[in-house]
Amino acid sequence: MNNHNIQDFVRGWIVGDFEPSLVKSKDLEVAIQFYKEGDHEPKHVHKIAKEITVIAYGRVTMSGTEYAKGDIVEIPPGVPTDFFAIEDSATVVIKTPSAPSDKYLVG
Repeated sequence: MNNHNIQDFVRGWIVGDFEPSLVKSKDLEVAIQFYKEGDHEPKHVHKIAKEITVIAYGRVTMSGTEYAKGDIVEIPPGVPTDFFAIEDSATVVIKTPSAPSDKYLVG
């Protein structure tokens, strides 16, 4: 058995084609991310990867729509989104394929 802490990984990304990772994969990326109320990410788009965001707890907005615990947001390639934590929240994010450089800010 090996033990790890989420803080040992870049922004919670634990699986994917990058280091460090628990599982090296070109097929997918997985992250567990924690946000404090008011945290946000600017509008961006993935040109290659499909992203699936699961709201583990809390309330957030993505592209102006509010989501809460248990909601799953599927974002196809080419569809921009932003992120805002209405309250302390956690997400599980899955992207396929693993494309670490596939994030483009949108004006």
